[in-house]
Amino acid sequence: MLLIYLSCVWIAGIFLGTRLHLPLVLALAGLIPLAGLFFTRRHRQAAVLAGLGIFILVTAAAYADASLYGIGAGKIGFYNDTGAVEVRGSVAAAPDVRDTHTRLTLSTEAVKLEEGWREVGGKVLVFVPRYPEYRYGDVLRVKGPLETPPRLDDFDYRGYLAHQGISATMPYPEISVLATGRGLPPLVWIFSLRARLGQVLGQVLPEPQGAVAQGIVLGIRGNIPADLKADFSRSGTAHLLAISGLHLGIMAGILLGIGLWLFGRRYYLYVWLALGVIWLYTVITGLTPPVVRGAIMATVFLLAEALGRQRSAMVALTLAAAIMVGISPYILGDASFQMSFLAMAGLVFIFPVLRELGRRAVAARLGEEGGLAAAANVAIDTLSATLGAVIAVWPVVAYYFGIVSLVGPVATFLALPALPGIIVTGVLAGVVGIVTLAIAQAIGWVAWLFLSYLLLVVGGLGSPAASSVEVGWMSPVFIWGYYLVLAAAVWFNSRRQRLRGLVAGTAGLMKSGAGLSSGFSRVGRWLVVPLLLLAVLLFYVAATLPDADLHVSFLNVGEGDAVLIQRGSRQVLVDGGPSPQAIALGLSRRLPFWDRSIDLLVSTHPHQDHLAGLVEVLRRYRVERVLSPELDYASPMYDEWRRVIKEKGTETTLARAGQRITLGEGVFIDVLNPPPELMSGTASDIDNNGVVLRVSDGRVSFILTSDIQREAERALVRERAGIAGTVLKVAHHGSDTSSSPGFLAVVSPRVAVISVGADNRFGHPAPDVVSRLEDRIGKGNVYRTDERGAVDFVTDGQRLWVEAGK
Repeated sequence: MLLIYLSCVWIAGIFLGTRLHLPLVLALAGLIPLAGLFFTRRHRQAAVLAGLGIFILVTAAAYADASLYGIGAGKIGFYNDTGAVEVRGSVAAAPDVRDTHTRLTLSTEAVKLEEGWREVGGKVLVFVPRYPEYRYGDVLRVKGPLETPPRLDDFDYRGYLAHQGISATMPYPEISVLATGRGLPPLVWIFSLRARLGQVLGQVLPEPQGAVAQGIVLGIRGNIPADLKADFSRSGTAHLLAISGLHLGIMAGILLGIGLWLFGRRYYLYVWLALGVIWLYTVITGLTPPVVRGAIMATVFLLAEALGRQRSAMVALTLAAAIMVGISPYILGDASFQMSFLAMAGLVFIFPVLRELGRRAVAARLGEEGGLAAAANVAIDTLSATLGAVIAVWPVVAYYFGIVSLVGPVATFLALPALPGIIVTGVLAGVVGIVTLAIAQAIGWVAWLFLSYLLLVVGGLGSPAASSVEVGWMSPVFIWGYYLVLAAAVWFNSRRQRLRGLVAGTAGLMKSGAGLSSGFSRVGRWLVVPLLLLAVLLFYVAATLPDADLHVSFLNVGEGDAVLIQRGSRQVLVDGGPSPQAIALGLSRRLPFWDRSIDLLVSTHPHQDHLAGLVEVLRRYRVERVLSPELDYASPMYDEWRRVIKEKGTETTLARAGQRITLGEGVFIDVLNPPPELMSGTASDIDNNGVVLRVSDGRVSFILTSDIQREAERALVRERAGIAGTVLKVAHHGSDTSSSPGFLAVVSPRVAVISVGADNRFGHPAPDVVSRLEDRIGKGNVYRTDERGAVDFVTDGQRLWVEAGK
């Protein structure tokens, strides 16, 4: 109880410091209760505890106030909104790589003023392009505007960053790398390992399964598509994407079962096995606060198991909270911290009550013995744990996110069985993939099954509008009232039961997981489950075998180009668009989950809106050959493209007009541009020397024009390059620099596709170009990816079928 008391006082002091400014000198008020020691002996313990409590309360409040609001000339936030500022600092955490940019947490060391450099402290969130890449421990000098994070309409972005110790943002500054490798060597190794494991998961899994695996296994959530995140939120399963005490509790249960099976209870080796693996897992995921918090809770549980003190669940909760708040006062106001704390409180206090009621109902209907009763009890335990967490957390979810899921308990109950499989196979695939990708991919197929089941549950329950309710703003008064009523209900219930049985039942959650693990193994873990997984995999492989038709897909990648050509087992990708996430999703929807190879990558020219996705494809897929023009162009993206090609050892061929690629049985890809002697002196030599292709199968052909402009169009017409085609990929996203009347007359297409991003800043496609196309081939035969989504064509050489995504 002493530990609980001191932890609660410390947390209360931190909270008080976020609301009031208390001078540290008030801590001396803790001496007042000690004066009673001279007058009485009966209440000495109470006097000491009161004095110690006042001292800790005031000290914690002063500490929180100084950490959160103490902004002077020595803090980087002091220089916000003063124009361009030059700052020197080091990358203090693993870079947060998003789809089209990267976020760096810069721990500042100095700021440049008129009189010279001045030492400062604090953190800045720096937004940079994806390339060049930066790493933890890099020392940077950045120059740009320091901005105070804004408070958005429905989100306190400033408060969100403040809880992470970040007081300023700097968008896309000038950057100079002063030194590398200056981070702590253990963290350098940890972040490097985490990045490598994430890369392996991206190589062996399609999307969005790969992104979800990275989120669940490694806590890397930047690659998860926004619409999928929305499904997780509406279905009440968003907590599955955040590594937390739930994940580590499941892992602890599995490991306890394995340890008991291997070692029995000798020397508590099963406990030490679980502790070792859990902390290794915590290290692999980057030692992020939610994971460390979950690891601390799991550690206390496991030590209580070893010491025979399973009633210490409440101690685990308060100790974990006090330690985390002591390390960083910012997290007390963090939504993730609050929800994790409340979810654990729900498991401590609410789960045992629901579990007891459920088991009584099962015993009344099915009895206490038999396989049916055992299965029903498993379901009751899982659903009770889920409901316990949801009952404790939902007001906070509603307050921060304005949404309450109506299907959360059911969705979590259905999704939880997949979680152990995802964690185990994901970690195993990542570790094995560092040594050999071939074996890792086979493991990844099993992980794909678990992940696909999870996505089926989340998508099925999260898509309907009735699955959640938007509540808007929720009053803090209501929230406090709810928790007071809930606390009173728990207290009254505890008066009717022995406290020992209540808390011991909570600690049994992990034990029941271990027992289920070993019990399931007796039923048939060595035979039934592997055969079942193999049967499902074989079914999916058979169902996704390619046919003999030619498939040409114009992928919806935003303001850019990406065209996938498939014939049988051969695949050619022409450009990759500007979004690594969009190209990965587009390919995964069209290639079999078990096929992680592409025969040919064609880079038509090195502009970012065509090249960015290809860099990601090179990293994720086994690419046999690259076809690209030899162009003089400088950019970080192009440098990264060439570096990855060299690193992978991929064969390259320079594109020239007259080349022919055979896909078998009368299907050809002819290179029409660039000419043997590259064009020069045009409006854009890079665009006009881009690769133009003609894909033909019998009577049907496709003209892929890259971003060529009128000069290249006239040259193709003049050279009589055989540019007639059934389907025209309109050049340069429908820009008025291309698609001249003479060129369209020679191509004479029946269908046109404009690959363009919605509401793009360039105004593409040009109205004149659209009108010209509609007048020639009809409005219904002009497909725009911003309006129709991806456009897929299938032909047998005689007939042509088309299907649009919208």
